Amino acid sequence: MNILEKLQTLIILAAVVIGIALGQIAAVNAYASSFILPFLLVMLYGLFLSVPLHQLKEAFKHVRFFSASTFINFVSTPVLAWAIGAIFLSDHPALWIGFILLMVTPCTDWYLVFTGMAKGNVPLATSILPVNLVLQVLLLPVYLLIFAGSMEMISLSTLAESLVIVFILPFGLAVLTRFILKKRKSFIKKKLLPFFSSAQIIFLSLAVIAMFASQGTYLLENMEVMYILLLPILLFFVINFGVGKLVAQWINMSYEDSVSLRFTITARNSPVALAIVITAFPDQPLIALALVIGPLIELPVLAFIAQILLRSRKKNEKKAYAPKS
Repeated sequence: MNILEKLQTLIILAAVVIGIALGQIAAVNAYASSFILPFLLVMLYGLFLSVPLHQLKEAFKHVRFFSASTFINFVSTPVLAWAIGAIFLSDHPALWIGFILLMVTPCTDWYLVFTGMAKGNVPLATSILPVNLVLQVLLLPVYLLIFAGSMEMISLSTLAESLVIVFILPFGLAVLTRFILKKRKSFIKKKLLPFFSSAQIIFLSLAVIAMFASQGTYLLENMEVMYILLLPILLFFVINFGVGKLVAQWINMSYEDSVSLRFTITARNSPVALAIVITAFPDQPLIALALVIGPLIELPVLAFIAQILLRSRKKNEKKAYAPKS
């Protein structure tokens, strides 16, 4: 884990503060919004370039893990997110949509860091990464139509335009890059991928700065959003953590594999959802705000979960080696 990954939460929080401060300058506030999408597109280009899509077949070799994680991430989790939102966020439809979009996008990067911290099976967790990326790209429009469409917050034409800009464009450029540089694989592996691995958080932070520079005043007028979202987000993590534990016990997973499952179904991927929200809902800053606040709560929670898992592992080891009376 490099220094940028270790400081990810603080970097995002600093980006929010810097954005709000810059937004007090009239000239910056007027033009900041035009920089949001370019920064996000560069970030997504790097993400698509670095995800090992050629390893898709690896996931299918681990049938139990693949089946459990895929069902929880893409079937039960959307239902859970909708239900929690219905209970706590029904009076705040924009936050409800932002909350759902945050929860239906499984993480494709930092969950591996926390899996390693908790001594989980990192190669197994890595095998599901390309599946999570492909399925969330394919299913995010479906979730938007089901949830946002039912609230009459998005049209089909707007959704289609957003998908072309946010997903097809950066994905196509990533594929084209690999094709053009297919004879220079060492350059991709040693230069390009390490650069984007470190730079993704930078481009995300620049997008966050631009967003809050354009909408910072709105945030200052809606500070209660953090408190409104805190309980639903924490409840989601608690429930999914418990579901992961029960499923792992049910299918008799080892400690290492169960750790991989729990982080795969708990960690979320707000940058992907944030990119589509900014293009699909430019006049609904509260939706984007939910996706920025989410990681500020999520990362400390994931670190706490890693410590809980490590302690449970040590307890079980002590029991296993304790002398029998």
